[in-house]
Amino acid sequence: MSGDYYVLTLSCPNRPGIVAAVATTLFESGADILEAHQYDDEETGMFFARIGFGFVGAKDLPAFQTKFEAVGVRFKMNWNVRNLADRPRVMILASQSDHCLADLLYRWRIGELAMDIAGIVSNHPRTTYAHHDFGDIPFHHLPVTNETRPHQESAIWKLVKDNQVELVVLARYMQILSDDLAAKLAGRCINIHHSFLPGFKGAKPYHQAHARGVKLIGATAHYVTASLDEGPIIEQDVERASHQDTPKALVQKGRDIERRVLARAVAWHLEGRVLLNKNKTVVFRD
Repeated sequence: MSGDYYVLTLSCPNRPGIVAAVATTLFESGADILEAHQYDDEETGMFFARIGFGFVGAKDLPAFQTKFEAVGVRFKMNWNVRNLADRPRVMILASQSDHCLADLLYRWRIGELAMDIAGIVSNHPRTTYAHHDFGDIPFHHLPVTNETRPHQESAIWKLVKDNQVELVVLARYMQILSDDLAAKLAGRCINIHHSFLPGFKGAKPYHQAHARGVKLIGATAHYVTASLDEGPIIEQDVERASHQDTPKALVQKGRDIERRVLARAVAWHLEGRVLLNKNKTVVFRD
């Protein structure tokens, strides 16, 4: 078997014969199934699957894609296949809070996140991150005001297109994307929100939580949509809090949660584990 590992993801209206057709096409294309996950959503009537496979002998991905196209048409599938060795190009947007940015860079450098970073964009100058080593990663300072937002977002979109960016990560980027840019990045822009949604939106969320005497704080990673902080949720996590926790302590705990939640969401997206299911997601975890 070749050393490459391929992942086929698909979603379609559920009906008999889907699994048989997919497995047969893989077999006839000289592929061997190495792992398979599937989910039948009885509420929406949709079927979802993630299949990992390798080729036995000579690999011919284009031939498989051509053969599978007929299966996709037959079952009205939304499908994609790619070699996990092909690292997606990712652009990271950040603001003054840099803990998520630093965490993503660390995980990328140690090989935990299989991606190529096409650039870092911030509405703050490079001096804000003087203690970070960006190496050869291009840094783009794009300041923004309400008046200049259309121009700034046009510059972001140009960077996305020119650099063939497949995923945009808002690593505590504290600017609201316009409906237009959110629509252009649909399904390929992940945001980390500083609460276990829904709740405590707006400024100083941990101060709001402290004022309410919360016993759990959390973070939510979701795809960006035009509806603020209401996009399909990918991952969430929480941590216990007590009456002894000051707002500063909650902020410290919150940073830890935000880092790990965002990292998991990005990793799962890169590995083809997240499939959109209307306003929700199906996440095929390990």
